[in-house]
Amino acid sequence: MTAADELAGWGRRGTAGVSFASALTFDSVDVTLGGRVVLDNFSLALAPGEIVCLLGESGSGKSTVLRVAAGIQRIDSGSVRINNELVSGRGVHLPPDKRGIGLMFQDFALFPHLTLLENVTFGLKRLGRAAALAQARAALTRVGLDDREHDYPHRLSGGQQQRLSLARTIAPRPGILMLDEPFSSLDARLRETVRGETLAVLRETHATTIIVTHDPEEAMVLGDRIALLRYGRIAQIDTAAAIYKSPIDLSAARFFSPLSEIAATVSDGVAATPLGPVPAPGYGDGTEVIVAIRPVGALEMSTEGRGVPARILSKRDAIGFDLCEIWVSGIEQPISIRQRSDPKFVASCDVFLTLNPEHVLVFAKD
Repeated sequence: MTAADELAGWGRRGTAGVSFASALTFDSVDVTLGGRVVLDNFSLALAPGEIVCLLGESGSGKSTVLRVAAGIQRIDSGSVRINNELVSGRGVHLPPDKRGIGLMFQDFALFPHLTLLENVTFGLKRLGRAAALAQARAALTRVGLDDREHDYPHRLSGGQQQRLSLARTIAPRPGILMLDEPFSSLDARLRETVRGETLAVLRETHATTIIVTHDPEEAMVLGDRIALLRYGRIAQIDTAAAIYKSPIDLSAARFFSPLSEIAATVSDGVAATPLGPVPAPGYGDGTEVIVAIRPVGALEMSTEGRGVPARILSKRDAIGFDLCEIWVSGIEQPISIRQRSDPKFVASCDVFLTLNPEHVLVFAKD
């Protein structure tokens, strides 16, 4: 199935059932599994209707946050509250089916022996049969699978299985939704389309949502805020634009973008580099720093004029963009630059680089 087919397969926007969004609060939550600390004094507050993406390396505790919120995982200390009602805490553990949370698993967890309609109605047993069927069919229609309700999951493509899983998750109209790596199993050609349509559905439901991902681009597209997890704690939380502009440290910057890194020493508030001086406010004289240069925006390249002499070592085309590796005297590793395609830039071409200091990051050397 092509991306165009996938987009055409979705139902009409604006027709997903609306939920009564719930507030969700984690306060100093600790979880230890098998002797390993998975969540360490974890705190996070989500406003009703907010979408927060949990981003981090494998083992950082992302999926455990979802399991704790849903009531699948008990906590060792701290508390979890939904609309200020304690659902996990000292002497309290509200069961999953009482929390009003919809959980969409990474592997979709579909029931292979049930039809599409039966998969979706499975979570609607509290409703009468007529109401359950109506609500399930509405969810299937929104994801464009209403004409397949008698089929079984194995007859669906990967994108369609993802859509079925989403329909089953939103059909009960929960106040909170939890999505665990929902696009990781999809073909790269479909991921962007499915992601965009899924986000549209989430906005229509108005449900408070946590999305777990390890993909920074995905988090920046989907989340109202991004929470960067590290060793069971939130290292930084903010909007995508704020985190990208001002990552908390070099590790965070590396996570959000490839970097070319140059070691330098600060003198009079400036870090001197072979590419030119870079302002380093807040760092004292003699401080060793890393000047981090992103592939986009930090350097302008020309074949003549002013600038630092350099040479293109290699160039690769990337659908309208050039990916160049640039040699600069005094810098040990080649500098990576991504810019719009330009036929005048070729491998072994001598060029001049101009630094845009406002797009350069400076961090204390580890």
